[in-house]
Amino acid sequence: MLSTNIKEATKTAHQNLEKQVVLKLKAIRNHADYADLLKHFYAYFSHIEQTIKPYITGSVLPDYEQRRNSAYIKADILELGSDISEIPYTTVPKIENTVQALGALYVLEGSIMGGSIIVKMLEKVGVNKGVSFFSGYGEATGKMWGNFITVLNEQAKTEQEEEQAIKAANGTFEHFAHVFKKEKADTV
Repeated sequence: MLSTNIKEATKTAHQNLEKQVVLKLKAIRNHADYADLLKHFYAYFSHIEQTIKPYITGSVLPDYEQRRNSAYIKADILELGSDISEIPYTTVPKIENTVQALGALYVLEGSIMGGSIIVKMLEKVGVNKGVSFFSGYGEATGKMWGNFITVLNEQAKTEQEEEQAIKAANGTFEHFAHVFKKEKADTV
């Protein structure tokens, strides 16, 4: 089943991204620092969303329009008194079909699962606004994840399609981590 295989096959790339995000989270001391983190998320999410848009339609994922996306990040940035005029440069993996797009979306949707932990980390440093993105779907988070996983598993019908989804997910994790790594290299 793809949902099981993709989780195992992307473990290393997922952990590498998580390390970058946690380092950035631990450096947050105020709303401006948090807005900077969100700019990284906005830059990457808005880019990858445009890349997968031709392949993820309502016929593929019926609740796609109701899912959390980069518009939430932008709203949070604006609520914090910042803007999106200066965002990091991003690259994304090559996406050429629905299965690859779902592999990329696996990363975006999976980021919701840790959102409540991030909100709690932010509260500890006095950041208590601009958290709509990390609040995910609230009590419906589990249901929305389950709906997505069902579609993911149904779409990948062959081993080759599973491999394509896994490669796209790994690429999505790696390109997203690069957004944070590039910034570190530029400041040294």
